[in-house]
Amino acid sequence: MPHHDHGLAHDLDTLMRRSAQRRRALRWLGLAGAAPLALLGCGGGGDAGATSTSSSDSDSGSATGGGTSTSCSVIPSETAGPYPGDGTNGNGSGTINALTLAGIVRSDIRTSVGSASGTAAGVPLTVTLKLVNTASSCAGLQGYAIYLWHCTRDGGYSLYSAGVADENFLRGVQVTDADGEVSFTTIFPGCYSGRWPHMHFEIYPSLASATSGSNDVKTSQLAMPATACNQVYGTATGYDSSASNFASISLATDNVFGDDQAATQIASVTGSVTAGFAATLTVGIAA
Repeated sequence: MPHHDHGLAHDLDTLMRRSAQRRRALRWLGLAGAAPLALLGCGGGGDAGATSTSSSDSDSGSATGGGTSTSCSVIPSETAGPYPGDGTNGNGSGTINALTLAGIVRSDIRTSVGSASGTAAGVPLTVTLKLVNTASSCAGLQGYAIYLWHCTRDGGYSLYSAGVADENFLRGVQVTDADGEVSFTTIFPGCYSGRWPHMHFEIYPSLASATSGSNDVKTSQLAMPATACNQVYGTATGYDSSASNFASISLATDNVFGDDQAATQIASVTGSVTAGFAATLTVGIAA
C-alpha cells in the first residue's frame, strides 16, 4: 500500500485550502439566494396598484389616544341616523333641513343661526377632516362641501330632541381648501345609550349641491377614541350621563363601528379637558 503521509505541514496546508474553498462556495450560495428573497420582499403577492397605506394604533402611546391612521382607503358608508337635518326626514312638525338655513356655512358650530340663538355647552373641540381621492394617489380634494353634525354633551340632537328642538347648533357646512381640509370648532360630543361617541358627516361635490341629503356622494361617521372619552366623561362638567353610557358600550358592540371597518373612522385626538381637544381624520373617497 502506498504511503501517503507527507508530514504535518502538508496536512495543515491541505486542510486550509479545503476550508477556503468551502467558505467561497458558501458565500456564492448566499449571494445566489439573496435575489429571490429580495424579490419576494418586494412583491409579496399583494396588489401593487392599491392606494391604501393604512396604519393605525388604537389608543396606545398617546395621552389622549385615537387612531394615527395615514390611510387613504375609502371610508365606509354609514347611516345618517334619525337626526340628519338634511331635508330627508322630519321631526313630527314637517321636514327638517338645516342645509338651507342662512349662516349654516360656518366653522364655529356651537351657536345656533337664524332665529335661534342658543349655544351648546361642553368641552371645546376642533375637528379637522382631510378629504382625499383614493383613485388619485391620495390627493386632497378641493371645493367639496362637508356637512358635520353631532349630539350635545347630554346626547340630544338639535332640531329633534326635547329641549333643543328649536335650536340648530352643532351643525355646519364647510368647503374643502386646496389641501382638501375643513375645520369645525365645536364641543366634545356626549355618549348616549346604545352608541359609541361619534359624529356624522355628509360629503357633497360642491357647495351648490349641499342642499339636500339626497345629493351627497358619501355619508359616514367619525368615532371618538376611548382614552379621550374617558378623560372628558370622567372629569368634565355636564357629561354625567355619558360616563355610565360609555361604560356600557364598546366599538365591537356598537351597531355602526362593530363591523371591523372602524380603523379608518377613529379620529386622532390630542389635548386635555382644560385646554380643549383637537381631532383629525383623513377621509378617503374614490372621486
